[in-house]
Amino acid sequence: MIVITMTDCPNGLRGDLTKWMLEVSPGVFVGQVSSRVRDGLWERIKETSKNGRVTMVFSTNNEQRLDFRIHNSTWEPIDYDGIKLMLRPSPSRVKQLSNLRMGFSNASKRQAAKRAAQKKRTPLPDTYVVIDLETSGLYPDEDVIIELGALLVEEHSVKARYSTLIRPEKPIAPQIEALTGITNEMLEREGVEMHAAMEQFMAFLNDLPIVAHNANFDYNFLCAACAVCDLPTPYNRCIDTLTLAKRKILQIKNYRLSTLAEHFGFEPSQSHRSLADCETTYQLYEKLINLEVSE
Repeated sequence: MIVITMTDCPNGLRGDLTKWMLEVSPGVFVGQVSSRVRDGLWERIKETSKNGRVTMVFSTNNEQRLDFRIHNSTWEPIDYDGIKLMLRPSPSRVKQLSNLRMGFSNASKRQAAKRAAQKKRTPLPDTYVVIDLETSGLYPDEDVIIELGALLVEEHSVKARYSTLIRPEKPIAPQIEALTGITNEMLEREGVEMHAAMEQFMAFLNDLPIVAHNANFDYNFLCAACAVCDLPTPYNRCIDTLTLAKRKILQIKNYRLSTLAEHFGFEPSQSHRSLADCETTYQLYEKLINLEVSE
């Protein structure tokens, strides 16, 4: 058994955890996973929780029959005569820990400077893969991918395209048919089996940087599909045109893909179909990388 509690963590991290565990209350996850998966989840938590606070408690073969880990918490694990306990800090210790996390120590200043230097040394790529997924719903632990699309872009030009429908195990809802134009009849007639489609798609991605609009959504579904198909989790660099647009464009009513396309003066050929959305995202990305200041 494993229990994880999270406070002030990104929603994308919560989505990651729901692939393996059940969220029984906001920020509280329970599940039964192997030690390998548990350790992988903890590394993922430390990498993506930002300033959030996380505590993990899990069963293990020791005298207490349990162990725990913390991240960014003011409560600290201590060893008391061979027994692991949690120390509730004094107000002065809370202030000291808060100052350290806010970057007031020399060590934290050096780490911040290192991260800033790394960010400056990593330019936006001009060779990449644009991806877009259509799904049967919004939740990776309940819904599935029904269409995959991707463009291979080299030196700013499209060199190859990939597109396939995936046959789900159960019919998709009428509202998804209406939104995407993908019907159950199409999926039954043209769709391929999930494992074959994911193998082809991951081979198309290779290890190139990925560009996507609202990338967390696509990435969470990709990870869930890889887990189902027993394929390695993708660790490609990911550039989100939604985040990029928010950083570079201020005077706009919203950051939907269609709205941003209209802002730059090009019209999507079709919405909510993977390959068409890839084409729009590609044009958007090429526009955004040439913007120097916020509009």
